[in-house]
Amino acid sequence: MTKSNSRPGLSTRAIHAGEGPDPATRAAAPNIAMSTTFVADDLVGFSAHDQDDDAPFIYTRWGNPTVRMLEDKIAALEGTEACLCLGSGMAAASAVFLTALSAGDHTIVSDVSYAGVAELVRDTLPRLGIEVSLVDMTDLRAVEAAVRPKTKLIHTETPANPICRLTDLPAISAIARTAGALHSCDATFASPIGQSSAGLGVDLVMQSSTKYIGGHGDAVGGAISGPRELVEKLRAEAAIHYGGVLSPFNAWLIARGAATLPIRMRAHQEGAITIAEWLEGDPRVSRVIYPGHSSHPQHDLAKRQMENFGGMMAFQVGDAPTGAEIARRMIEELAVIHYAVSLGHHRSLIWWMPTDELNDSSFRLEGRQLEHFRDYAGDGFFRFSVGLEDPEDLIADLDRVLG
Repeated sequence: MTKSNSRPGLSTRAIHAGEGPDPATRAAAPNIAMSTTFVADDLVGFSAHDQDDDAPFIYTRWGNPTVRMLEDKIAALEGTEACLCLGSGMAAASAVFLTALSAGDHTIVSDVSYAGVAELVRDTLPRLGIEVSLVDMTDLRAVEAAVRPKTKLIHTETPANPICRLTDLPAISAIARTAGALHSCDATFASPIGQSSAGLGVDLVMQSSTKYIGGHGDAVGGAISGPRELVEKLRAEAAIHYGGVLSPFNAWLIARGAATLPIRMRAHQEGAITIAEWLEGDPRVSRVIYPGHSSHPQHDLAKRQMENFGGMMAFQVGDAPTGAEIARRMIEELAVIHYAVSLGHHRSLIWWMPTDELNDSSFRLEGRQLEHFRDYAGDGFFRFSVGLEDPEDLIADLDRVLG
């Protein structure tokens, strides 16, 4: 990537890591190796477990040049030794849980997380004999109290999807080390640019590369970054046995997006701060939750551990019927913002989330945990992924539909 011994800057890594001119054609852009199989030039075993780290490419489920290029790029952005790319963010999450945990083991998981993960840990893991403690990760004493002799994994998510609640990663990492457990973190809302998760003590950094890393809403993927030994263990089990591998074409699309990730994240943050300020001053909006704004209850933590606040926010507009009515207007009248799920794309995306419905389907919280969720969520909220459009156009779009 560079002829210098010094570590390249972040933007240079985003563009060049994992890439190089094609040795045969001297093409500057990376190739897409769509082949499922590769011609061998020596005797090799029929099992992927017969291969060592220097083995040639044999079969795309085991390894592929285009996917490897993306893995090297994401590892460089995360500041880790290695990365495993998989077919989706949920494939990455499942790989972490199902590789790190066995029947009889115990895991501590954030009580608010991406809905797919929330349902996986509540429904699937217990069915496999894995014990799960769902804990409010802002309560460090509760996390410590949840540790058991068989705790093998503590899984965090920060900022948490969908309410932008933060977790103190160095503090959780210290608890995990004391317990002899791994600390994994879903850092999708932050991206590798917004948060140096590995530098904050996280063992396995998970990303839905569908979101900010790809950035264009045209490719689904997931990634897990960390020490080489851990990542190769994940590769041997999750990629080879579970089979949720990333297609080379999607890897190429995501790598193309990753090249502009640093500059896009600066623009996402700039737009989000402008819009958060406008929403804060609008009497029709009852609450704005954005880590980069002083009104966020954990803004001091955000300033300590985030290097870019990104483009994700949540805001409330009063009671649930009011939010639902505004959502219906959004579907009919938004001209720039798309009323659609997902996040982290160049297009702005918004989605209405009724608190009771979300809790009943995914989180199933009770007591103090439900109260704390409601502190952020109210009766319902809009999850808003601020894109790269001119903030003035986004504000005009919101102003029209808020009524």
